[in-house]
Amino acid sequence: MDVGSAKLIGAGIAVIGLFGVGIGLGNLFSSLLKSIARNPSAKNELMSANMLCFALLESIALLAFVVAMIILFAS
Repeated sequence: MDVGSAKLIGAGIAVIGLFGVGIGLGNLFSSLLKSIARNPSAKNELMSANMLCFALLESIALLAFVVAMIILFAS
């Protein structure tokens, strides 16, 4: 196996974390909608906590993407 194909396989493995992020975001926003539907008066509190969790999940996705790019393009 040459170095180019090993880099492609490594980048693909690094991006596997994005599947978990997609599932987590789906669960996060579905529970937000359910919670707001049950108690609309708590919308502001729920949205602030939701945005914090959204930012943390997206940081994991960006980290996986950056690791994949480093594997592909670092010399």
